[in-house]
Amino acid sequence: MATSPGDSLANERALSPAMQRILRAVPEILANFVAPWGVYEALAGHLGDTNALIASAVPPLLWSVYELIKTRRLDAVSVVVVSAILLTVGATFLGGSARLIQIREALVTGAVGVMFLATLTMKRPMIFYLARATVARNTAEGAEAYEQVWARPGVPQVFRVLTLVWGLGLVAQTGCMCWLAWIWPIGWFLLVSPFISFSIFGLLMAWSLGYIARRPAARAILARAS
Repeated sequence: MATSPGDSLANERALSPAMQRILRAVPEILANFVAPWGVYEALAGHLGDTNALIASAVPPLLWSVYELIKTRRLDAVSVVVVSAILLTVGATFLGGSARLIQIREALVTGAVGVMFLATLTMKRPMIFYLARATVARNTAEGAEAYEQVWARPGVPQVFRVLTLVWGLGLVAQTGCMCWLAWIWPIGWFLLVSPFISFSIFGLLMAWSLGYIARRPAARAILARAS
């Protein structure tokens, strides 16, 4: 018996919030995890390792562009995403050995980490602008209200510590990915390395939330972001 659109909507609403999040994440997982490995495995025998690796970059790049277009906003978060896309495209199409092309995204991550560290010399470090951009997306008050968070005693130091740790973490991730790209087969690296990268990102995020939660003066960061 055919299922009506109303029944499909009812079934989606009946799913738990966790299951709904998992279902929404499936396209992203396919584009960033499965598709690059599948493209490489399908083309390596015909085009060679280098050209197959260049082709494997297309699905995640297209997904990043789609996500950027969907948000329809150009703020600090979007600027970082656009910069990463441009750097990845440039590193990919400059060519080079297969190993060099393998670590293109790791080098982009390292460049972002260096950017984080460089902003420590500025009045406000990068993490503050990313947090403010997130709040501007999620709340009606917008970015102006988040300026009050920066004025709280101790908050600037929290943002500087967060920026320092994230900068060092992203640079360390780059070193790890470059080492694995050197010692692992290409297909295995393409399949496993995204999980390692997301795990490192998750650890940095968990540490950041714990660090903020342990400091009463900085809890407004989480309150504004929720």
